[in-house]
Amino acid sequence: MIAFLTSSPGGIRLEDGEMKACALDESNGFVEKLKSHWKGTFRCLLLSSDPEGTEGNDQVAEMMGQAFAMTGLGVSEFAVCDRRRSQISREELHAYDLLILAGGHVPTEHAFYEELELREKIKGYPGMILGISAGTMNSAALVYAQPELPGESLDQNDQRFLPGLGLTEVMILPHYQEIKHHTLDGKRVMEDITYPDSMGRRFYALVDGSYLYIENGRERIFGEAYAIENGSIRKICGQGEEYIL
Repeated sequence: MIAFLTSSPGGIRLEDGEMKACALDESNGFVEKLKSHWKGTFRCLLLSSDPEGTEGNDQVAEMMGQAFAMTGLGVSEFAVCDRRRSQISREELHAYDLLILAGGHVPTEHAFYEELELREKIKGYPGMILGISAGTMNSAALVYAQPELPGESLDQNDQRFLPGLGLTEVMILPHYQEIKHHTLDGKRVMEDITYPDSMGRRFYALVDGSYLYIENGRERIFGEAYAIENGSIRKICGQGEEYIL
């Protein structure tokens, strides 16, 4: 299995409040590595984070297909797995060359992946996996669902640690360049929520353009990244650099 677990791979940008397709982000050798594994044309499957949002899922799939074409990556099919295809089998899943774990709301996506029994079905997958934001977070064996919606940090029943897909032991926090400034429910997301949650654990915060690359069990972070552990943070990798886990 080859996996690229990204904060954001690019491919979609906002212009005047409207989403538009663009080429993938070439930062930190991402596109170069992707192309090295891309032979011929790929059959791609987008595993949705919102199974009910079928129209939006189709739009994202269409734009990502355009983004791949703009980047010089051949695609023969770009399918979507959401409520319309919630009974997908292991054999159908493994027939795709690339599985894309979509971005979105982590607990919502997690619940859908549980419904799909994706943890079991993805075992032994022979192709390539691209995680985007929430999809990257749900890839871990133990997922840290960092609170992001109003009220989540105050909800005593909110589960912040969930069983994930088990592609890696690494717990990733995407979009660090944005989240480090966020507040939620009157709290600073990082200092008042995430740092306390890191006691006895380690999270890896990635900025957009950085990613965790997994090849044959070897794991490396490329690009700017930070380790958050026992209530403190330290920079472990810079732009254009590599960190071996």
